[in-house]
Amino acid sequence: MLVLSATTGKFGTNVHLVAAGPGHPCLIVDPGHGAAEAVLEAVRAHRLEPEAILITHGHMDHTWDAVPLARHYGVPAWIHPADRYQFGAPAKGLPDSFPRELLVGHPDQEPDEVSELPESGGELAFAAAEVTVLHTPGHTGGSVMFRFGGDDVPLLATGDTLLAAGPGRADAPGASPAGLRASLGMIAATCPDDTRLLTGHGPTTTLSETGIR
Repeated sequence: MLVLSATTGKFGTNVHLVAAGPGHPCLIVDPGHGAAEAVLEAVRAHRLEPEAILITHGHMDHTWDAVPLARHYGVPAWIHPADRYQFGAPAKGLPDSFPRELLVGHPDQEPDEVSELPESGGELAFAAAEVTVLHTPGHTGGSVMFRFGGDDVPLLATGDTLLAAGPGRADAPGASPAGLRASLGMIAATCPDDTRLLTGHGPTTTLSETGIR
């Protein structure tokens, strides 16, 4: 499986592209601020065909460039219904202490086509890969992880629920520390140690290296 990742923009968010290989359909995960240029270049360089945008949670640093990319490629953006409101109202998902000037330039609107992920998780069939949606509330109410099929090494896009340094934060509106602990417990119990994590910020890692077991 071809996995291309880049860290972009003023929030240092990771955008990931997942495909069977060069010249194949691909999925775009969490295109944040400044991600569009990196995605366009990767798609051109590897002759990819974007099929959908997958959003792990609604925080604006993970959705910023979803609107222009969805429009450019004519593809839907998939998000959990509990976080969908943040497309058009990014400030509502942030603590009151967050500097509002950092939101200047955010599209403040939904992509032209939005598809809602299954509320309790489930399977999605794309040409690029079979995707298992795992509902992992805690960081936000609509946080999810995406597990990709088609590779010998398990691959999991974790958003901000689980980073290389360990669990993500649970102190913004809609967050739940207890929910985060339960979600990580489910991941630890059901995913093998060698699962490769495509994180929302920082380096990629494996489940065993996060220390959540």
